[in-house]
Amino acid sequence: MMLTQTNLKQQLMTKIETVQSQLGRIDGSPATNLKIKPDLAEEIETMVVQLEAKNPNYRPLLYNPLLLNGSWLLLYSTAREIRSLASLPLGLKVGKIYQMIDVESRQFFNQAFVRHPLGLISGYVKVTATFEPVIDDNKLPNNRLNVFFQQRYIAISNIIGVKTPQLEPARVVPARNPVGRIPSLEITYLDETFRIGRGGDGSLFVLRKSELE
Repeated sequence: MMLTQTNLKQQLMTKIETVQSQLGRIDGSPATNLKIKPDLAEEIETMVVQLEAKNPNYRPLLYNPLLLNGSWLLLYSTAREIRSLASLPLGLKVGKIYQMIDVESRQFFNQAFVRHPLGLISGYVKVTATFEPVIDDNKLPNNRLNVFFQQRYIAISNIIGVKTPQLEPARVVPARNPVGRIPSLEITYLDETFRIGRGGDGSLFVLRKSELE
């Protein structure tokens, strides 16, 4: 039976939720392919490819860029920078990771919430960036964005139950951009509530629309 776009999307979300549960990600932190069996990662990849083939918005950066606007919650990723969050110092654990996009200003930021399991400390890391569509031979935007990272903010929101607004941020440093190349992201699936993207290195990002909490 031919699966519809809606069915494929629901099956993919259910599979990712199952993986998150198996990994103990009850706090909404994204699942990665780091600690799951290779055949399960391949199954998710296959489902993603099937959904990408049914992308309802062909060339969204050209015809419907405003669909990118808003707050997106990361559900699953194979990116190195997301996988590395599994081994934070001082026993810290990553929670929800959001991406906030403003198409008009061509700006966005990624915000990852972190906390200590014993409630000793909580906070977040935020990275700001700008982006620009890649232009094809016809001088029209294709599905790829070039990304230029700007600042990294490290904030501490709470220490042993006491709010610490004076530490938001506690530190601001320039964000690192790769040497010799421009980071990019290809939008391979986009609708009103769901998005799939591929990094320049082929890494996968699966997100859904969700208000920043």
